[in-house]
Amino acid sequence: MLVDPFVARAGATRSVVDLGAGTGANLRYLAPRLGSPQDWLAVDSDPVLLGELAARAAPAGVQVRTLLLDLAQDLEALPLDGRDLVTAAALLDLVSASWLARLATRCAAVRADVLFALTYDGRIEWSPAIDGDARMCELVNLHQRTDKGFGPALGPAATTEAGRIFAGLGYRMRSARSDWELGTATRALQAALVDGWVAAAVEIAPREAPALEDWRQRRHEHLATGASRLRVGHIDLAGKLQRQ
Repeated sequence: MLVDPFVARAGATRSVVDLGAGTGANLRYLAPRLGSPQDWLAVDSDPVLLGELAARAAPAGVQVRTLLLDLAQDLEALPLDGRDLVTAAALLDLVSASWLARLATRCAAVRADVLFALTYDGRIEWSPAIDGDARMCELVNLHQRTDKGFGPALGPAATTEAGRIFAGLGYRMRSARSDWELGTATRALQAALVDGWVAAAVEIAPREAPALEDWRQRRHEHLATGASRLRVGHIDLAGKLQRQ
């Protein structure tokens, strides 16, 4: 597992920064796997989400503090001194190459390890397949590259670009697939993805709106019968700075 090299040594405290922490899903997944004690700084620009995170009981042996910060505008204000692990989930595909390079430079400067989960890689695979699937995926991936507040987003190229940037600073990088596998128990989520992807595709190709709406209706028909399966490609990426 990618997490294994980051487990705290006996008696050592893992000092973690979680970027775009939201309500703490990444923290709740990683904390039980990192060993204790741990000191987390959860960073997000949404005070409501941070409030929900703070209201949850922290795992045993884990101290959690929150920081309200707009990472898109104020990355240099992010306090990294003394932190030995920088992590995020579902973030890298939203940021620009220049923003990511700035983050990587700061991580390397404090010799922090990095662990990024659930980065979208451009794969959308439906079963059963229907006409229009490939075009929808193409338009979604074009939309993924639009500005999400951090400059032109990396979208499906994020993992490759992040690996290149961090490796160039002396990190040894490893990756593993972490695809979403959605079946009959996740009809509501699949439906939300269908509707959201159609809206995004129409922004990119408004003249194709009738065909995209037809695709949406046919996908919902498969969902209604319980026949729909969906795989959305994601990759986890981990890096440790090599000693010099």
